[in-house]
Amino acid sequence: MDLQKHENRDLEALDRKYLFHPFTALAAHEENGPHIMSKGEGVWLTDREGKRYLDSMAGLWCVNVGYGRAEIADAMRDQALRLPYYHAFASMASEPPILLAERLVEMAPGDMSKVLFGNSGSDANDTQVKLVWYYNNARGLPKKKKIIARDRGYHGVTITSGSATGLDAVHAGFDLPLPFIKRTRAPYRLWEAAPGESDAAFLQSLVDDLEALIEREGADTIGAMIAEPVMGAGGVIVPPEGYFPAIQAVLRRHDILLIADEVITGFGRLGTMFGSEKLDIEPDLVTIAKGVTSAYIPLSACLVSEKIWRTLVDDGSDLGVFGHGYTYTAHPTAAAAGLANLDIIENENLVERAAVSGRLMHDLLKAAFVDDPMVGEVRGIGLVGAIEFVAKRDPMTRLDPGLKVGLQVAAAAIRNGLVTRPLPQADTISFSPPLTISHEELGEMVKRARAAVDEVRDTLVRDGNWSG
Repeated sequence: MDLQKHENRDLEALDRKYLFHPFTALAAHEENGPHIMSKGEGVWLTDREGKRYLDSMAGLWCVNVGYGRAEIADAMRDQALRLPYYHAFASMASEPPILLAERLVEMAPGDMSKVLFGNSGSDANDTQVKLVWYYNNARGLPKKKKIIARDRGYHGVTITSGSATGLDAVHAGFDLPLPFIKRTRAPYRLWEAAPGESDAAFLQSLVDDLEALIEREGADTIGAMIAEPVMGAGGVIVPPEGYFPAIQAVLRRHDILLIADEVITGFGRLGTMFGSEKLDIEPDLVTIAKGVTSAYIPLSACLVSEKIWRTLVDDGSDLGVFGHGYTYTAHPTAAAAGLANLDIIENENLVERAAVSGRLMHDLLKAAFVDDPMVGEVRGIGLVGAIEFVAKRDPMTRLDPGLKVGLQVAAAAIRNGLVTRPLPQADTISFSPPLTISHEELGEMVKRARAAVDEVRDTLVRDGNWSG
């Protein structure tokens, strides 16, 4: 489409009239309209008015290789001209999904064997639950259907994945969560640990909470637990050392599968190809999306372990044809984008670069914020981080949620030419820049974030809402 012929149209008015925005305050949007981005290059965005912004969120944790990569665009164009689409039903196939599945299995954590493609992280996590149910039905264990998820976890917004998500905004007005989702505590040390509690004691309390949940519900009714290696939208929450080995020991003892939701943490974000490597996770199922194509086109996948695959094949024959999949499952153009994206990640050593840049990012964030009395914590791993704001630090006291300090800081950052993200149910802003970000750009990112926080602090002090 030639956008130039629409340059003089009032796109803001058209947006308000026609476009339904996700995760948006609808009445406020109807009044104020959108902020329209027109161009991206590297880690920079340009809006319709020509103002440039450093995108410290890589879109929504997803544009890992940065904006404007011709290699991915060319791969999509070439595939669209050759074979833009064909389905994967009834043993039909096209070439790129086969090749991408091979690469994903070879690089995946654990004993992965097969790849079932989808379109988004939400639908992939929905599929994972169905796979757990199908697996247990094939084993003759039809009661093992409950799914354990964590407070503050984010797993998507379909009816099932939205139920697994542990954030109120995803449930309100939608009659969620569904009752088969059972919740255990988040490893959120800032607020979940008791005063003075050691890391070891805090870890044990989390394990005890999981054990108590399983005892209460009955292990014979629980099919799987789903968890992000590092929680993303729920607060960039990093678990204490040894968390996942301890959790997995409990799950294995009770014959409960572990789904690793690697939608954010996959493809270099934590300085390893997958977060499971960093956090010592040995998953039974892995969910990927976002970074597999750097969001140039929608694509997700469920990576399925050999143990589960063999059960589906050997014990599931009485269930008939495997009756799940989408029109766009194994889409050849999306898979071609994925292959080109992985080439960039590997050829430019972006995983290793993310590990180095991640250390610098956290050093810069801590230098700028760790002594700030309005900052309760600076946290993260690799190129994902967060700053959480508090009313005071001794004792640690939450801000009045009505002040919406995280939202205010994110808005001030936009005014300072920085895109960050306020996270839900906390006064927290996050950082997840493209893996290609330079050290100079990291410095500029932190400088602009510091200016935004100072602007909000001045406003809070002026209005009598914060005194340090």
